[in-house]
Amino acid sequence: MAQAIPVLGLEFWLKKAQEWDQTVILESQKDVCLHLPKLQEFLQQVYETLKHMSPSAAVEQFPPIGQLLGRLCENKFVVGHEETRNALIHCLCCLQSSEPKSAVELAANSWVKNLLCHLFCSSEAIGHEENQSINKIGCTTVDYHSKLLKNTITSWIKQLTKPENSNSENKLSGDNIRALSIRCIPILTLPDLIPLLEALLLYHGSEPKEVLDDEFLDRVNDAILRKKILLSESAVLSLWLRHLQSLEKAVLDLFQRLIAIQSKSLKEMEQIINDSFLVQAAQYPSIFRIIDNIFRNAILESDGNIKIITVVRLFTHVFLQLYQKNNTQVRFPLKAYFPHSNRSLVMALIRRPVGLPPDVCLAHLQSIIRMLSPVAKETRSRGSVFEWFLLIHFGDWVDIAAELLMTSESESADDLLWLLAFYYNPWNENEETNRTMAASRSVYERLLPLRSSASVCASKLQTLLEEEKRSACHPCTLQLYRHLFIFFLLFSPDWHVTAKEFIAHMTQTQEAAREVSDILARTVWRLSIPGMKTPKLITIVHELLHDF
Repeated sequence: MAQAIPVLGLEFWLKKAQEWDQTVILESQKDVCLHLPKLQEFLQQVYETLKHMSPSAAVEQFPPIGQLLGRLCENKFVVGHEETRNALIHCLCCLQSSEPKSAVELAANSWVKNLLCHLFCSSEAIGHEENQSINKIGCTTVDYHSKLLKNTITSWIKQLTKPENSNSENKLSGDNIRALSIRCIPILTLPDLIPLLEALLLYHGSEPKEVLDDEFLDRVNDAILRKKILLSESAVLSLWLRHLQSLEKAVLDLFQRLIAIQSKSLKEMEQIINDSFLVQAAQYPSIFRIIDNIFRNAILESDGNIKIITVVRLFTHVFLQLYQKNNTQVRFPLKAYFPHSNRSLVMALIRRPVGLPPDVCLAHLQSIIRMLSPVAKETRSRGSVFEWFLLIHFGDWVDIAAELLMTSESESADDLLWLLAFYYNPWNENEETNRTMAASRSVYERLLPLRSSASVCASKLQTLLEEEKRSACHPCTLQLYRHLFIFFLLFSPDWHVTAKEFIAHMTQTQEAAREVSDILARTVWRLSIPGMKTPKLITIVHELLHDF
């Protein structure tokens, strides 16, 4: 824990700063040089204390702090020492309010920005003689520092963007670029600095190693994720391509924000995905595969967490929307995004089911199952279930399989049940798969006659569910049951009146409630896609979802 700033220390250094302003240049320089090591040590102590405090609390507890830092910034001999100047920059940043709420905080931010611009641009302070010169040309020090910052940034950008084969004079070396990136760290959120940040991120020279500082890249990424700065798509993409850790943090940040949404509004989640820029970056196969690998690991490590699976499905949907819109540009082939999967299976799963008649959907599902089944039997291991993970991406077809089971008496019921069983547990061995299939077939066959039941009664379904739960051999089988029961209630109109009562019975555990709410949210989202004519059903699902 940081120690408090000694009051005597503040008084001593404030007195010293006043003396340095009043003595002749030579005497002041000698005294600054004599005290510089102790001053640097004190400023570091100030920073370690201020960084744990709000700006208003810092000023309230240490009233002289602003005056001290301001005077030190005006002393050319103090800020001529690079490490002391950097310590001053860090201290000043602690006095800047990220969200100013009063005129005092706005004024303080303006004062801090002025000093930061000055310290960033020059290793020499503006002394009394320079101030007089600035006044003579009719310019305030604030305007002067701001213009100086812009001119300095313009100069650096020109040097950064010089062609490789250009004259090396006035061209920044790799070491200079690294030092410049470090220099930017304390003042990343200054709006005037944005062009320089973008030029640094888009810089690609002939150096064999990364020239930008790791902390700089990490801090820029954090500022982007926290919406403190807004950079161009090309700059953000370049950041993630050159710094894998930043891309991983961005994906995990997206995960956390999506999973934290309690409303289970997939429309809201879709908007967050679009705003993250990750889906735009994923148009590059190399980035898509990195993101996809993070998704796969998250699903495997969470044992198929329903929320993570929904995030993957939604991200894939938004990704494909953008991919298919890019019809005027050169696109990478889909094989580049899914290199481990059967191309024909990828193309079949990508086909959108919107507007397709039930018989066409059924025929298409059968072709998917024919391609998936033999491969699935060969990859029954946790480390190599690529086809199952591919099915996760395009899970709408699984929901359509469940819908067809509940709305038609198909001879392909066993195939559709197999697809559901594989989706919920791809690691089943043959014997366990047979038990899951037998259990799900039993549920299906008992639900089928109830679709046109004359006596609609929730207790019938409750009894059926409890009987089937006793024979369930695996938790994943219960997930399959819930899927079938929910779709039975939704797609059998006579049972809508009992849906709320039965769902209340079925979701007595938190796990079951999460699964059911997720199925309902997915259904609303899928049926709300333009081209689906199901307004009454959407209203019913919305009402059921409201209870969650």
